[in-house]
Amino acid sequence: MESDAVVHVIDDDDAVRESLAFLLKTARIAVKTYDSAAAFLGASPPITSGCVITDVRMPGISGIELLQRLRERNVGVPVIVITGHGDVPLAVRAMKAGAIDFIEKPFASKAILDSLAAGFARLATPTGQDPAASKLNLLSSREREVLEGLLAGLPNKSIAYDLGISPRTVEIHRARVMDKMGARSLSELIRLALVGGVQPTPQ
Repeated sequence: MESDAVVHVIDDDDAVRESLAFLLKTARIAVKTYDSAAAFLGASPPITSGCVITDVRMPGISGIELLQRLRERNVGVPVIVITGHGDVPLAVRAMKAGAIDFIEKPFASKAILDSLAAGFARLATPTGQDPAASKLNLLSSREREVLEGLLAGLPNKSIAYDLGISPRTVEIHRARVMDKMGARSLSELIRLALVGGVQPTPQ
């Protein structure tokens, strides 16, 4: 990690901000906190070598809107979105807006630190080829169909009904998809699929 790299934490919940600040300081990572996206944007901090952790549901400017504004300003730093109200469609919106990860509250410290490590690694090798597309090629046609159902936000039972298979079979395919894609969570699977070019089907 670069010596001037700072993690900017944006959340309107005081307890969450303080918890994340303590975690990062304990891990010897420089951190700055903001109680709103407007406060962050107003401060105009130099974030060319840092990362951003933002809540998705906040008064005023939401986390999704913040991602869009950063993109408009050509700010390409990694952004991790956290929320207490996670669902797949919201995760898809966050990933399509440019987030590198989507983590639901309450989250484990390791999940945050691992996601940050991936973000800083991306900064270190910004031109590196993302292996997501090649991983997608490992999926069978049925596994690809299950993945597309997951991206559409469908539960296993609905995917099973649409494909004419049992929910248990969907669970098996889903586990294989996670394994082949190297995804640790549904949010990471969504990110990999979007990066690889899979487009969610509107429901």
